[in-house]
Amino acid sequence: MDAGAKNKQDLNTPVQYVKGVGPSRAQTFAQLGVQTVGDLLEYYPRDWVFAPTPVKIAQLQPNETVSVIGLVESTDYQSYRRTPLFEAMVSDDTGTCRIVWFHGGYLRNQFQPGQVLMVSGKATIYKHQLQMTNPKFMVLDESHTRPDLYFSGGVYPASARLGSGQIKRIIVPLLDRVDDWVGELYEKDILKKLHLIGRQDAFRWIHMPPDEDKLAKAKRRLKYDELFLMQLGLALRRYRVQRFSAAIPCACSDEMDSRIRKRFPFLLTEDQNDCIAEIVRDMGRTEPMNRLLQGDVGSGKTVVALYAALLAVGNGTQAAIMAPTEILASQHFISMERYLKNSQVKRVLITGGLTGKKRRELLEQIRQGDIDIVVGTVALLQKDIEFRKLGLAVIDEQHKFGVHQRAELRKESTPHCLVMTATPIPRTLAMTAFGDLDVSIIKHAPPGRGAIVTRWVDRCHQQQAYDFIRERLKVKKQAYFVYPRISSVEEGDNEIKAATNDWKKLSQKVFPEFNVALLHGQMPSTEKQQIMTDFRKGRIDALVSTVVIEVGVDVPNATIMVIEGADRFGLAQLHQLRGRIGRGESKSYCLLFAETENDAARARLDVMTRTTDGFEIAEQDLRIRGPGEFFSARQHGLPDLKIANIIDDYQLLVMARKQAFEMASADPMLTREAHRPIRQTLLARFGDSLGLADIA
Repeated sequence: MDAGAKNKQDLNTPVQYVKGVGPSRAQTFAQLGVQTVGDLLEYYPRDWVFAPTPVKIAQLQPNETVSVIGLVESTDYQSYRRTPLFEAMVSDDTGTCRIVWFHGGYLRNQFQPGQVLMVSGKATIYKHQLQMTNPKFMVLDESHTRPDLYFSGGVYPASARLGSGQIKRIIVPLLDRVDDWVGELYEKDILKKLHLIGRQDAFRWIHMPPDEDKLAKAKRRLKYDELFLMQLGLALRRYRVQRFSAAIPCACSDEMDSRIRKRFPFLLTEDQNDCIAEIVRDMGRTEPMNRLLQGDVGSGKTVVALYAALLAVGNGTQAAIMAPTEILASQHFISMERYLKNSQVKRVLITGGLTGKKRRELLEQIRQGDIDIVVGTVALLQKDIEFRKLGLAVIDEQHKFGVHQRAELRKESTPHCLVMTATPIPRTLAMTAFGDLDVSIIKHAPPGRGAIVTRWVDRCHQQQAYDFIRERLKVKKQAYFVYPRISSVEEGDNEIKAATNDWKKLSQKVFPEFNVALLHGQMPSTEKQQIMTDFRKGRIDALVSTVVIEVGVDVPNATIMVIEGADRFGLAQLHQLRGRIGRGESKSYCLLFAETENDAARARLDVMTRTTDGFEIAEQDLRIRGPGEFFSARQHGLPDLKIANIIDDYQLLVMARKQAFEMASADPMLTREAHRPIRQTLLARFGDSLGLADIA
């Protein structure tokens, strides 16, 4: 690339035009998530080393780790020795040092007398002569003005086709252009107040830190920037929903509250009442409600959601309740039917299996406003479903949908939005994945729920567990047997327990006197529904299943949960599965069948036997797995965090969130001159999803 083209480079320049890259290597970089010069600067090291500054050969002291630069005087490959070695004699104007690499035949074509070499390693005395053994090295030319930099600095995540050293040699020359490319985001008083170094220094020092202190300051600044920009994106998204779209206000009178509560044959808990009060307050405004309802499994979220739906209907609007699976959508519908028996409220269940004339008729009724509450799966997002006056959208198990699908429901109108999750979300994740939502929490389960005892069962105690289960089945209790996969044939791994294989064993050999049924996701929808109906009505004693029963299935008489291969499930999933029992008054038992030496798996099983508190489990799960696996950035619509970690950097996250929400409140369109660099950076990261592109 000529000098003119080089000067035209900026952060958006494709990486293939960077010196040392080219089209082929650009493809390798693309696999590492690096497309542009900006991506290269944000391709942060995974570790750092600090090599000593070069000294003269005469200054070398035995047993010190040092760097020297000298001229190669001679080379010799001694292949005849028991341990072959390659030797180079290197000298400067103060002396000569012998450099040895054992098994160094690969170096024969790399070194020539007359070359300038930099080596870094431990100096020793061998036969009265200075020597370095197996040091790091680099052949220098006139372009290496600071050769010591290449031994210090970052160690990069590499691939088979692109080593850390190669990546470093591409990135380091770019650091000379940082002042041209990288602008400051914050005013000086903010930098001072938050104790942040300048952004340009942060980029230089993260790749080539002069010392540990400057590395720590660079990390802190770049982590803060990531967290701040993410929180500002959330704050602006929230502002747009609240200010640029109006929902239909749904007022709640004492009479309406009384009529809704009469539908429930029990008193609501204090937690449920608190959540309802927050929802009523939100829905009474033209500003769209954007609320997350958190509650542990079996805590009574569905009742709160139905209250909100009936409030919408009572105000002449429609409500949509959306679940991730047909089983869960059906479960919601069945629960609703129980409470709305003989009610004037018109409700319907829509699933993917609904087709033909019946579907067309139902869609027309929804479009005309003749249906009040529509329950369904993602089928509700299909374009041919049109609401006349959608007042409320309830989305269950939000982490299986994501912000983009939530937005789909708001294409035509702006309903109030209630998001529910039975996966308790640690506070750190609530501030990131759901940072644009207000949060309501149901902490305590309704009274009258039986305790759940959880035991970890190894293979040698499995028969005793079966005997115990048999006694429970004899007194007409029911059991779940959950497996990590449908069939062991599908991956040729007979070590992993599979539902179809064990169903035959359980039904024919272990519990032949009981009705043992099989349920999995590949069955036709009608067959799945029939099996669940039979199980709910007590016609089936034990249900062998995959995780298709993970959420929402409510059978109070089912008091036993066996999870086979429990070490193969995540902690949140184990807790969700356990939540299928303990729905009635009887004591319930969760048996974790597992044999494992894996430390993380054992930690998960220990947590499960120690507590049934979903919020404590969520915190432990976050620590064991890390935040990356909890919610992907694609789901919550945020850019990936490249250097920050929401667990380790929680205090920084709190600080960044405070500044971000203050800025969004004071300058929601980022029109102030001082905020121009931040707006441009947000546009680069989020695209125009925040509505900033049309601002001059």
